[in-house]
Amino acid sequence: MKSLRLFEIFVLLLCMGFTIDLVSADGIIIPEPIPDIEHIPPLAIKYHHVDVTIDNQYARTEIDQVFLNDFYRDLEGTYIFPLPEEASISKFSMYVDDEELVGEILEKDKAREIYESIVRRLEDPALLEYVGRNMFKARVYPIPAKKNNIPGEKRIKLSYEEIVKCDSGICRYVYPLEPERFSSKPLESVVITVKLKSNQPIKTIYSPTHEISIKRKDDYSAEISYEEENLLPEKDFELYYTISEGDFGINLLTHRGREEDGFFMLMVAPKQDIEEKIMAKDIVFVIDTSGSMSGKKIEQAKNALEFCIKNLNEDDRFNIITFESNIEKFSDELVSADPDEISNALDFVDKIESGGGTNINEALLEALKMTNEDERPNIIIFLTDGKPTVGVRDIEEILENVKNANTENTRIFVFGVGYDVNTHLLDRISGQNKGVSEYVKPEEDIEIKISNFYTKIKNPVLSDLELEFENIPVKDMYPKELPDLFKGSQLIIFGRYSGSGDSLITLKGRIGDKEKTFTYEATFPRQNLRNEFIPRLWATRKIGYLLDEIRLHGEEKELIDEIIELSLKYGIMTPYTSFLVEVDTEYGRPVRKDETRNLFDSILHTGEFWAPTGIEAVRSAEKTKELKSSDVYETGSERVKSIGTKTFYYKDDVWTDNSYSSDMKTTDIVYGSETYFQMLRDYPEIGKYLSLGKKVKFCLGDECFNIGEHGVTTSTVTIPTTTTIPKGEEEPDVLSQTLLIVGSIVIICAGILIWSRIRE
Repeated sequence: MKSLRLFEIFVLLLCMGFTIDLVSADGIIIPEPIPDIEHIPPLAIKYHHVDVTIDNQYARTEIDQVFLNDFYRDLEGTYIFPLPEEASISKFSMYVDDEELVGEILEKDKAREIYESIVRRLEDPALLEYVGRNMFKARVYPIPAKKNNIPGEKRIKLSYEEIVKCDSGICRYVYPLEPERFSSKPLESVVITVKLKSNQPIKTIYSPTHEISIKRKDDYSAEISYEEENLLPEKDFELYYTISEGDFGINLLTHRGREEDGFFMLMVAPKQDIEEKIMAKDIVFVIDTSGSMSGKKIEQAKNALEFCIKNLNEDDRFNIITFESNIEKFSDELVSADPDEISNALDFVDKIESGGGTNINEALLEALKMTNEDERPNIIIFLTDGKPTVGVRDIEEILENVKNANTENTRIFVFGVGYDVNTHLLDRISGQNKGVSEYVKPEEDIEIKISNFYTKIKNPVLSDLELEFENIPVKDMYPKELPDLFKGSQLIIFGRYSGSGDSLITLKGRIGDKEKTFTYEATFPRQNLRNEFIPRLWATRKIGYLLDEIRLHGEEKELIDEIIELSLKYGIMTPYTSFLVEVDTEYGRPVRKDETRNLFDSILHTGEFWAPTGIEAVRSAEKTKELKSSDVYETGSERVKSIGTKTFYYKDDVWTDNSYSSDMKTTDIVYGSETYFQMLRDYPEIGKYLSLGKKVKFCLGDECFNIGEHGVTTSTVTIPTTTTIPKGEEEPDVLSQTLLIVGSIVIICAGILIWSRIRE
C-alpha cells in the first residue's frame, strides 16, 4: 500500500503541474532597497501596450511599457517577467547611454527563490501567484529620478514567441496582465492588439475576461483589440478562437468538479464568407411619430430608417408603418427591395412628421398582418419613445393581441427611446417574440444605435435553431431561446450537464426553405478542472434570467432564494444581496436583502428596480439584459474576489473562502514561516489563493487552511488529495490497474506454460 500511495502522490503532483493557471502579471520593476527609505513598492506603470501576431498558431508578443520613478533620486531595480509555458524571449530592449542591457531566463526553481525573497522583503504575498513559472530577469539601472515634480521614466520593450495550443479546433492565447497591487497608480492606458491569421477558416472569436472589438477581414484573418484608460488591470487577457472547415463551427468547452454536475460552454459561428447562403427576409419598420418624438429624435429616426432601407438586400421585401394616434403605411403590402421601391420609400420617409398620441397595439397588429407563410425570416423593427396612450392601453391585452396575431414566428426587435417608455411592455414584446430590446438614452444617437443593430441582422444565415445532445442530459441552458444566426455573428451558450462520455451535438436550423443539420463530436468528461470561468458565467446568466422574471412578473420566494444562493456562491451582486460586514462598513460578507433593506442602494429600498418606467426602469432593463447575455466574467470588488471557481470575502481583516465553515478540519499556518513556503513549494497551485494577502482561509476538499499570525511554523503540511486532472481525464484507479496488469502477466505466463507443455 505504501508504494501505491507514493504512486498516487506522484500522479497527483504530475497532474497539478499540468493545471497551474498562467500567472497574472506582466513585467514589473522591484527597486533595490535604499538605506534611508524604509519601503519602496514596485514602480508604477504609465502605460502598457501589447501587439500580438498569431500566424497559424505561431504567436509573437511584443510588449512596450513605461515605468515611473516618483523619488528624487535615481533608482536601481530588478525587472521580472513571469514567462508563459514554453515561451522563448526573442528580444529585450532597454538602453543606457546607447548600451543595450541584457537579461537572463531563469528556470522555475531559481525563479521561485527570487519570488520568495521578494515576498519576504516586501511582506507582500502577491508574487506568490507566479510560483511554478520560469522568469525573465534583468538588472535595471539607472531609473531616472523625479525632476520638477515630474516622475522619471524608464521604457522597456520585450518580445517573446510561443506556440498557441489548439485542441479539437479550439485555440487559446493568454497574455498575463498586471494585477492592481503592482502599480501604485492607475495606468494611463492599456492596449492589446491581436492580428490573427489561419489557414483554416476562423469561426468564433471570444474573450471571457475582457470586452473586445473584432474586425474580420475574411474567413482567414481578423484583428482583435482591447483598450482602456485610467485603470488597474486585475486579470489575464484570455482569447479563444475556433477553426473549422465547415459552414458552421460548433465547439465545446467544459468544467466539472468531482462531486457535481458539469458546466459547458458551446460556441457556434458561421463562415464569414457565406454570401451564397444569405436568406432573403421580409422586414417591416414600425416607427413612432407621436408628438413626443418631435425635433431631434424624429430626425435621427428618419436618418436611421433611410440607412436601413438603402442597405436592404435585393431579394428582400419590406414595408414602413408610422404610428401616432393613427396608422400610416408606405404600402398596403410588402414590396420588393428594387431601386424604384427603395426610391419611393425614401421619399415617404422624407415626408414623415411628428404629432398625436401613441397607438402601440394597432401599429404592431398592422405589421403582423404583413407577415407571410413562406420560408424566409419575418422581422419587425419597432421603435417608440412612449407608453400606449391611444387605443388599447392595457399591457396584458396588448401582449395577448400580439401573441395571437403572430402566427408566422415573426421576430420583433424593440427600440425604446428615452425614459418615458414602459420597459415591462417592451421587454415582454421582444422576449415573447424571439427578439431583443434596446434602449436609447436621451444623450445617445438613435441613428447610430439602430444602424449598428441593423448591420448585424441584415444578413440571416440560419433561422429556427435547435440543439440536441446525444446520450448527455443537459439543463439550464442560456440563452433559453436560441436566436437566429446572422453573417458575422456568433452564439455563446452556457449550460449544465450530467452523465459523461462521448456525444454527438446536433445543430438544426433553416436556410431558406431547406432544413439543415450540422453535427459535432464532443466529449463530456466526468471530471475536468480547467476552464474555471464557465461556472461563474453560467451563474451570471442564470441570475439575469431570474431577475428578469421577477422584474416582469413579480416576486416569488423560490426565485429569490435561488438568486441569493447563486449570488453568495459566486460573489455576484444582486438587488437581493449586499456585501456588508457591519452596518458602518462598506463591503464584506454577503447577507440577505431583508438584513440590509435600509442600507442598500436606491434601486432596492425605493423599489425602483421593479418600476416599469423612468430612469431606473431603463437601467434595470439594461442591467438584467447585460447579465442574461454576459460573456465576460467579473473578478469581484475590493472586498469580494473570485479566483477560479472559488469566491473569497474580506471580513475581519481575513480573506475567507466561501466554502469555509468553522466546523471543518482546519490547519493554522503562520504567514511567512518555513512551513508556509514549504507548502507553496510542494503545492504551487495554491499560490493564487495565498496571493490575496497575509491572512487567508481556503479549503481543498473537506480540509481548510488558515494563514495568519498563529499556527504551524516548522512542520510539513499535507494537502488533501483533491485531484486536479488535466483534459477531463479520470483519476486512475491504481489498485484496479495494478491487479489488471498482474492478472494479464499471470494469463500470459500460464499461456506460455501451457504452450510449452503441448510442445513437449
